[in-house]
Amino acid sequence: MGLRRSRQGAQDRQYTADVRPGSGSPDLAVELRGVRRQYGRGGSAVHALRGIDLALPRASFTAVMGPSGSGKSTFLQCAAGLDRPTEGSVRLGGTEITGMSENRLTELRRTRLGFVFQAFNLLPSLTVEQNVVLPMRLAGQRTGSARGRREAAEMLTRVGLGDKGDRRPGQLSGGQQQRVAVARALVTRPDVVFADEPTGALDTTTAAEILTLLRHAVDTLGATVVMVTHDPAAAAYADRVLFLADGAIADSLPRAGAAQIAARMTALTTRATAYAPAHASAHASAHASAHAGAAA
Repeated sequence: MGLRRSRQGAQDRQYTADVRPGSGSPDLAVELRGVRRQYGRGGSAVHALRGIDLALPRASFTAVMGPSGSGKSTFLQCAAGLDRPTEGSVRLGGTEITGMSENRLTELRRTRLGFVFQAFNLLPSLTVEQNVVLPMRLAGQRTGSARGRREAAEMLTRVGLGDKGDRRPGQLSGGQQQRVAVARALVTRPDVVFADEPTGALDTTTAAEILTLLRHAVDTLGATVVMVTHDPAAAAYADRVLFLADGAIADSLPRAGAAQIAARMTALTTRATAYAPAHASAHASAHASAHAGAAA
C-alpha cells in the first residue's frame, strides 16, 4: 500500500504551487522549480532528481530524509549551488543562481550561505577564532578589526565556546569542533545554512547539543536551516521533514516525534526501487565534490 499523504502535506504542496516560478519572493529562503539532475546519458543515465518543486520560508528548519539513493545529497548540492541542475531553477534568498558563473557562485557561497558538514572541516593550523571568521576573510572583510573579533567572540559565546577562541581544533572534542563549525556557518548571518549529516560523527548526547544550537539559531537569530540526515531523532528538531524517494518528494511531515518520522522512513525504505544502489553511487561521487566546492 502506498504512503498516505497527510492533510498538512497537501497544504504544503498548495503553498509551493502558489509561489510562481521566478517570483523571487523575499519571504522565501530557498526555491526550487522543476529541478532535475541527471548523471550520464543514454541507458546508463542516473536520474538523481526528477523534478523538485519546493519553497522554504525564511527562519525555518527543514530536515530532508530518504532511503539510500533517494537523491537527498544531490538535492542539497543543487539547492546550495554546489552542483548545477540539468533542468530547472534555483533561487536563494530571492536570487536566481542557476545561470551564475562559477566565480559569482563562489562569492555567493562565501557571503550568503553557511555550511556544516559531518567532518567539521576546520583548518587545524588556525585558532578557533580564526576558523570562525574564515568566511568573512574569504569575502574580503577585515577579520582582524575590533568588529570582526567582536562578531567572532559573540558567535563563539552563543555556541558555548566563548573561552576557547585561542585554542586549536585539535585541542577540542568532536562536539566542540562541530560547535565551532556551527559558529562559522552563522557568523556572516547567511540566507541559508546547509547541514549535511551534522551529527553523524557525534554521540547521542553531543548530537542533541548541536541540534539544539541549530534549533536556537532558527528561533532566536532568524536563521534558515536545511539539514540532510538519516537520523529520525535529528529530524525531530525540524519544523518540517521532507522525504525523498527516487529523486522526488514523496511525502512530508510537520514537526513530529522521532517514532513517527522513523515509521514514515521505514515505509519509504520498503518501497525503494531496485536501482537505488546506482543512485547511491552517483550521489557519492557528487557528494565528494560538494565538500571541495563549499570550501572554495
